[in-house]
Amino acid sequence: MADGLRERKRAATQETIERAAISLALEHGYEHVTVDMICEASMVSQRTFFNYFGSKERVILGGTPPMPSDEEVEAFARATGSNLLADFVTLITYSLLKREPDADLFNARRTLITRTPELVTKEAARMGGLEDQFVAIILARYEVQGRSLAGHPELEDEARMVVALTTGVLHYVRRRWAKLPLGASTRDLLRSSIELVHRITNDQSHDPKGTAHQS
Repeated sequence: MADGLRERKRAATQETIERAAISLALEHGYEHVTVDMICEASMVSQRTFFNYFGSKERVILGGTPPMPSDEEVEAFARATGSNLLADFVTLITYSLLKREPDADLFNARRTLITRTPELVTKEAARMGGLEDQFVAIILARYEVQGRSLAGHPELEDEARMVVALTTGVLHYVRRRWAKLPLGASTRDLLRSSIELVHRITNDQSHDPKGTAHQS
């Protein structure tokens, strides 16, 4: 119980710092905001700030998106379903939303990033690194199926296409999610989005009532 309280306090402090940083950057411009300004606005010490984020850039961009666990990646790699895209969308969307996001903070961060060329470049570089990790996960599934990259070099292009399509689905989910009323279930949105992927890819074997990832 003490661990749970400590974790909630930590999450609250992190959110306070993030809100202060993004609010200041939206008001003054990213390049004009200092760590001192963020600490003063969020009423934390520099030591606390650096323990949580390490840099001004990281607090603005947000933490590294959570990746699937080793167990989840293993289950995905060994899945017998034929719908690779739907399976991968399911894996990634539920990983990204393991922690219920805050719509206001998300929208403010996206606004700031899109209006700041330096942040757009940094976010693109970070997403590029994530793409390589995602491709590796898909290639692991191919390996289990007996198709190695050494014997089928075209599989990397195929894997990158799956990642690109998944990114498009995530953009759709994010736009829908940002418009949800307060208290609406993001889980329901994810399930309906995954259902769309199955319908579009003509997966007749999908059971809409039970096969979406439950967590």
